[in-house]
Amino acid sequence: MPDKDFAALLVLLRAGLWEREPDRWEGFPLSAGAWERVYTLSRRQTVAGIVFRGLQFLPDELLPPSALLMRWVVTADRIEERNRLMNRVLGNLYTLYVSRELNPILQKGQGVAQFYASPLLRESGDIDFYFTNPVSFRLARLCMQARGIEVEEMPDRSLSYVWQGVEVEHHTRLFDLHNPFLRTKAARLEERWGYCSRQLSADVPVDITVPAPFLNLLLLNLHILKHALGWGIGLRQLCDMACACHCLHGEMDAREMEAACRSLGLTRWAPLLHAFLVEHLGLDPGCLPYPAQAPSAEPLLDIVRRGGNFGLFLEGRSGAGRSWLQRKWQTSRSFLRNVRFARTYAPREAFWLFTDLLRNNLRATKTDN
Repeated sequence: MPDKDFAALLVLLRAGLWEREPDRWEGFPLSAGAWERVYTLSRRQTVAGIVFRGLQFLPDELLPPSALLMRWVVTADRIEERNRLMNRVLGNLYTLYVSRELNPILQKGQGVAQFYASPLLRESGDIDFYFTNPVSFRLARLCMQARGIEVEEMPDRSLSYVWQGVEVEHHTRLFDLHNPFLRTKAARLEERWGYCSRQLSADVPVDITVPAPFLNLLLLNLHILKHALGWGIGLRQLCDMACACHCLHGEMDAREMEAACRSLGLTRWAPLLHAFLVEHLGLDPGCLPYPAQAPSAEPLLDIVRRGGNFGLFLEGRSGAGRSWLQRKWQTSRSFLRNVRFARTYAPREAFWLFTDLLRNNLRATKTDN
């Protein structure tokens, strides 16, 4: 079971996600010290905005101390402002690429925020674009470089740069799938289900192309798995999945989703993910992609509690002051720490993920030399 502080965080998070009164009151009222710890946890898990929304469903006598409440208000305001900036930049950049017929697909991020009851309170990260062909991928890079933007090539061949104050990444694959023997199957799913265009918010006055609902849920599923196998995963990405399931569950056939997960080697992992969404985030079981739940979500909960958002608070996660060899050793340790989890829930994907990590690190070493 979660400790008391984390349990309180989850209660408030569920209230904010679904915009309803808390579903349990054990542990309340919280002491001033407990409130500080819950606030810190919400920041580490990058769900401070959604938890702040949950506070609004508490009676006055259960609210945090006024000084902390004011800090939380400031934090929530900053999250909203950052999202408005992200939306404006997304609209401008997407319009630029479409005008050059490069037609990127928006992955995760602002495309998932639309599924939240309060989209502006979802903490944003970067903008991820997927380009369906290598020519568009190359031309998009040239487009940025022609404007004096420094574009960095990552070890996995994705691109990263900053545009109008926002970090942007370009990718050549839709799915975070490392097993090369499954990529053909994934390509068939992508070809079958395709993409759709949606206006994401009033701040984005153009229709943005995003993965179709079926692909969107698979994309989120595999993204969470990738990070759970590595440094770790936080509550924000799991909230993304919960909200997407809630909004999209009527737009696909559960039997087809189960078959797709089976074909991609997710038959052990998906029920664990489903259990977490229901047990800890309060998702209605009827909204699951298909009706399969593990008996307990504890193995995934342990990873979430340990590391926070993308494992950023695990010991050794920060690369500051560390040599290249030390950083890579810490990365390898993170995989070894989760080896039992990987062996149980996604052994083949974990093997190929670790293989890709080693290959990319060797490539980066040669480039540096």
